[in-house]
Amino acid sequence: MSHSISPKFCTAINCIDGRIQESVIQFLKQYYNVPYVDNITEAGPSLILFEGHKNKLIESVLDKIKISVDHHGSIGIAVVGHADCAGNPAPEDEHISHIIASIKFLQPFYPDMPIIGLWVDNTWQVHKI
Repeated sequence: MSHSISPKFCTAINCIDGRIQESVIQFLKQYYNVPYVDNITEAGPSLILFEGHKNKLIESVLDKIKISVDHHGSIGIAVVGHADCAGNPAPEDEHISHIIASIKFLQPFYPDMPIIGLWVDNTWQVHKI
């Protein structure tokens, strides 16, 4: 592992939707006090991790997290969902339950890493779950 002395990265497992990217990045930079956010994007990533049957996509996400953690020294991970998501069109409460389940899925892979859930509402404001 090539961790730097001061933490500089965190990891976002985020939707591909460009409407939420900047607000999530700004939130995570402040939340984890880092200058950089590694973005792992898929359409509706919380649904992919929740369903667990799209193995190649899950493997891809896990491989990218490993790079972020092992090579960039990421100090935290966020699973992000948002309103009006084409990749996960579930109602807000169900979508949030997918985010929580995704965190539980990822935690055994990174038991010492803080993993948070974020919800981006229909005004593009970021909320920690």
